[in-house]
Amino acid sequence: MKFKQTDGQNQRIERISTSHLVVGIDIAKETHVAQATNFRGIVLSKRHLTFSNTIEGFEKLERWIDEIRQKHRLKGLIIGMEPTGHYGYNLANWLASKGNSVVMVNPA
Repeated sequence: MKFKQTDGQNQRIERISTSHLVVGIDIAKETHVAQATNFRGIVLSKRHLTFSNTIEGFEKLERWIDEIRQKHRLKGLIIGMEPTGHYGYNLANWLASKGNSVVMVNPA
């Protein structure tokens, strides 16, 4: 049985529900930028979050996410990141170790 590439993509998209917070993170060497949206892509934060590629920065991100989830009463969380070299490995591993769903998103 053959599957099209879009089948897998559609299955991943279907996992996102109305109760999910979707956080997109632009990865860079020293400073990352995050934006929070709902399942439809509507921005939920007043502005993006800039945070450092350090444990302190990761904790700042975690607090920001918690505040948005509480404010909008969202239970689920999906975090999407660009696979930009090795710069995001520490963040991805830290987020996953906290039980978060982290996906790599091709910028193309």
